[in-house]
Amino acid sequence: MKTEKGTSLWKDAWLRLSHNKPAICGLFVLITIFLTSLILPSIPGFLQDPNLPDLLGKNQPPSAAHHLGTDQLGRDIFSRVFYGGRISIAVGLITTLVAVTIGVVWGATAGYVGGWLDDLMMRIVEILYALPFLVIVILLSITIEPWTSELTKVTVALFSGGSSDRLEVENTRTWVEPLTTLVPLFIAIGALSWLTVSRIVRAQVQNVAKMDFVEAARSLGLSHIRILFQHILPNTLGPIIVYTTLTIPSVMLLEAALSFLGLGVKAPNSSWGILIKEGADAMLTNPYLLIFPSIALSSTLIALNFLGDGLRDALDPKSAK
Repeated sequence: MKTEKGTSLWKDAWLRLSHNKPAICGLFVLITIFLTSLILPSIPGFLQDPNLPDLLGKNQPPSAAHHLGTDQLGRDIFSRVFYGGRISIAVGLITTLVAVTIGVVWGATAGYVGGWLDDLMMRIVEILYALPFLVIVILLSITIEPWTSELTKVTVALFSGGSSDRLEVENTRTWVEPLTTLVPLFIAIGALSWLTVSRIVRAQVQNVAKMDFVEAARSLGLSHIRILFQHILPNTLGPIIVYTTLTIPSVMLLEAALSFLGLGVKAPNSSWGILIKEGADAMLTNPYLLIFPSIALSSTLIALNFLGDGLRDALDPKSAK
């Protein structure tokens, strides 16, 4: 007797996703951009120093020496695009992780407990929704910023192992400082980007909590925390994953907007937002400075949206197999 091989939600989802050509293309583009932005700056001598000025070679067109040309200070645009991509991607991923973590815990707690606690937690969400998001992010970023210098000192001392070698300490500071100076941005954006995901998770948890397997878990005497995090939340991962892929582009765009206003990444470090700002200022004299960072940011955002739409369709249990 021939038995039919079993399947699962995740296997079916991958099968549907693999037939979605725009989503697969988006996934391939994202992997390529992420790996190149991560690996190329880490190869010694492969890229030129992105912060090294050369006033005699400023505003040069693309050439063999400078593949994408140079900016108004003679810095290599090719290097700055990849170093800036590393920072922009870090902002998108870390901030989204902060926002999704807060939103999942908040929404799951409200949806599972219910009653007056649910009402109170959702009223807090609605109050935060009413606040001007960009203004609050700017105020939080400015308030937290004074502590970043101390954080930089502590982090450099931690990774340099207390070494007295000045060169080693400066090399450690070179890659640590761009990230520690972004901590206010991580906190400011992440602290207010969790509102939508909390409402999504709350609705999903309320639906799943009514199912028979949850009642069976309660009848076995399992704790509420175990029921929530081991039985209910795993069944809400589909919408959470989709929301995460669609949040990363919005966070990267917000970082670009804040950097455009001078409130994001601090000079001489760069992100795609800063490069686009510099390119907009010099658009008539050096269009290359605007074109290439814009292509990198646009490609990443479009790929993320294609992948998010594909995941939404793939993880929808009502989709045809």
